[in-house]
Amino acid sequence: VGAAYYLTFTGVPGTATYYALIMTVYTWIAKGAWFSLGYPYSFVVVPMWIPSAILMDLAYWATKRNKHSLILIGGVLCGMSMSLFNMISLITIDDP
Repeated sequence: VGAAYYLTFTGVPGTATYYALIMTVYTWIAKGAWFSLGYPYSFVVVPMWIPSAILMDLAYWATKRNKHSLILIGGVLCGMSMSLFNMISLITIDDP
């Protein structure tokens, strides 16, 4: 949601991917903090932000004249793809 509003109100293409990169680095840091506390490395799953944000940036180009369409189409693309990418990421976790 943050990437959608960031892209919509700045109007600069690529800002959703930039926002996703910031969120990815933040989750890498959080994962490192949990790992330093002694938890197994696969305990914390890093969400897959960037592919979904790239789809949102592409939706920006497709709906350049109508910001409401961007929120609708970009939100659907991002929301549906993020859960798919995260389910694929969850497959890689070791069973306890």
